[in-house]
Parts: sequence; structure tokens; C-alpha cells
Amino acid sequence: MTEKKDKIEIITLGCSKNIVDSERLSRQLQANDFEITDSSEDAGHVIINTCGFIDAAKEESINTILEAVNLKKQGKIKKVIVAGCLSERFKDELRKEIPDVDVFFGTEDYEGIVKEFGGNLKKELLGERSLTTPKHFAYLKISEGCDNPCSFCAIPLMRGLHKSTPMEKLVEETKNLAAKGVKELIIIAQDTTDYGKDIYGKRALGELLNKLSDVNGIEWIRLLYAYPSHFPESLINEIANNPKVCKYIDLPLQHISDNVLKSMQRGITKKSTQKLIKRLKEKIPNLTLRTTFIVGYPNETEQDFEELKDFVKETGFDRIGVFDYSVEENTKSFSLGDVIPAKIKEERKEELMELQREISFEKNKKIIGKKLKVLIDDIEGEYYIARSERDAPEVDGEVLIKAENKLLKVGEFYNVEIINCNDYDLFGKLI
Repeated sequence: MTEKKDKIEIITLGCSKNIVDSERLSRQLQANDFEITDSSEDAGHVIINTCGFIDAAKEESINTILEAVNLKKQGKIKKVIVAGCLSERFKDELRKEIPDVDVFFGTEDYEGIVKEFGGNLKKELLGERSLTTPKHFAYLKISEGCDNPCSFCAIPLMRGLHKSTPMEKLVEETKNLAAKGVKELIIIAQDTTDYGKDIYGKRALGELLNKLSDVNGIEWIRLLYAYPSHFPESLINEIANNPKVCKYIDLPLQHISDNVLKSMQRGITKKSTQKLIKRLKEKIPNLTLRTTFIVGYPNETEQDFEELKDFVKETGFDRIGVFDYSVEENTKSFSLGDVIPAKIKEERKEELMELQREISFEKNKKIIGKKLKVLIDDIEGEYYIARSERDAPEVDGEVLIKAENKLLKVGEFYNVEIINCNDYDLFGKLI
């Protein structure tokens, strides 16, 4: 029987890219005969995979580290290891400020962490993962790092420059995931549309999606983090014509005012953005379009914000996320300071989200009476929690189905008729 002191808890903070890193690390540790637990009370060691993207994420990471260190001081755990983006970026500062952490690692240093526990990296298992998502969906990280020069973003400082994973490795990883029961593949990277340019001399995401769709068992392929300034035409065609690729695109725009876009160094104008969205909607019928915006960027005027609001109204996005601007050391926008008060940022965020709530509700009402294919994620209380092709996990709405009987299975697809809605969620009944 494994003693508590041998069990390891991996705490994952931040984005889906970190989830994949933790799943790979977990597989390596298990291959070295360590038992992974999701309970701090049951763990002898804690590994914290940190996020360092914005202030709120950094604060969460620091607080989590301090909580683990406190448990160590109480003798409840033996070792605290910190890894991931925050550790990559601020390793020296963290070591000085929190000396009770046993060791700091950067991103993807699986070998170093495994060796810290006396194990050896199993190179033959490098593409394998121990899934922490429900077994019917998984994230597929297709590249690491980013080449885009966005003035506000610290990701290249933490993750380095763009590096694509070869197609054959991704196909093999997808086959392994399908063998575990994965039916929905969610494509992620810092910038998915840059995929392939470094190893194939061209942006080859469309070709990759085509190869992945040939894997038996995969029924949905969903695209996140598609950078707008270089969206390949071949990718548009693949999404439009491949039945396994969800008619869903996450297109992080960040702003629409040319004044702000230029300072952000986004490499795109308002006019080009509008042309791209028009092309996407024309070529991909029934497209669900998600985006994210930053409010409170240092040179964002009231006029710029009003322009952003008008753009959201005119475009009618299906989903949006809004972030307050966070000033980041060593980024190009750092010299601009953080001149817009937090209160103004919060007001702008709330205003934009209220506008989107109204848009979402109007869109949802138009779906009542229609039939949708859904994937059951979970059962909570009296409802099955499902998602349609329109919904990415955790960030989008859900389709709720009354659990009048327990015949439906989590992880299976069903056809439902939409009978009601609220601002973000739909209510369906089994057909």
C-alpha cells in the first residue's frame, strides 16, 4: 500500500495549456510508480503548476503557494514544488520571497521534476497523458510559445517563441486519446493559426485538422485561440467543409479601435477585422464566433470604448469574454503605465458584458424549437449538463436536460429539441 508521504498532488492553475502540461507530468510520475492524488490531506508532496498571465492569476498562484508552504510548516506535507509560467518568469524573486518552497521549475520541465523525486523521464511516454478532464473530451496542445509582438502580453517571456509539434506526433497523441474514450478534441496553443509555419514553411492548421479528423472515435474537433491577423484561407475551407470540425471559432480580438490596436501591436486594423469576420460568416454557415476583449488599456479613450461597444452591437458575437488591462513587467506597454483607474476598468467590463448578455439572450431565443446534437458532460441535481457544437467547456453556456429518468449516459451524444432558454443557457428535451 502506498504511504501518504509517497503520494503527489498536482495543483493546476491558469489555462488549458497548463492542464495539458500537468497531465503529461502526471503520466510520467505514475510511470515512475508514484501515486497521484487530488487531495492535499492525502498528499505527501505538492506540485503547483502556476499561471503568470495577469495580476489576478499571479495573485492566485502566490496564495496557493503560500497555503502549501503553510501545510509544510505544519508537517502535513513533506515537499512543495513550484512550476509553470509564474515560476518561469519570476523564479529568482520567488526563491527570495518564499524560501520554504523546496524547488522552482519553469514550464514543461518534466525531466527535472521527475528527477526531483528520484525518477527518470520515460521518453517513450512523452506524448501520453493522464487525463484530468472528463474522459470524453481533451485538449490537444499543437504548439508552444508565440511569435506575435503584442505589447501587453508576457507569454513569450514565459513560453518562448512559437514551436509547432509535428503532425505525426499529434495524430499519434490523438489516437491515444481516442483509445481512452475521448470524442471531442479541443485544439489549443498560444496562437493556433501560426501552426506549422516553423516546420512546414506554411501555416498548416487546416491540414492538421483534416488528419486529426481521420482518427476513429473523434467526433468533434473544436478550435480555440485563433489569432486574427493571419487566418489562413485553407483553414476557413476546412472548418466549412469538414463535418467533424465544429462550426465554432475562438478569435481573440482584444479591441477594435485602430488607436488601441496599433498601440497593442496586434498587426491588424478595424477594417481588416471586419473583413475577416464577414468572410468567416459567409463561408461557414451557422458559425459560432467567440472573442475576448481587453478594457482599460492605457491609451483607451472613452471614444475608443464607445467604438468597441458599437462594434460588439453590430457584429453580434455569440460569446465574449472581457478582461481588465493588467500592466506586466518587461512588456512593451509597461512604459505606458496603468493610467486608467480600476473603477473605470470594472465599469467598462460590466457595461460590455451587460451588452453581450442582451445579445446572447436574443440569440438563444431564436434557437427555441430547433434541434441540436449535444454531448452530456455531467449530471447535477435534476439536470443533465450538456453542450452543443456552439459551446466550449467551462467558458460558454450549457444545454440543460431535465433528468426525469437516468437513461442518458455521460460522455454520449444525443439529439434534443430546445424548449426554453435564459441569458446564456438553453433547456432541451430528448427527441
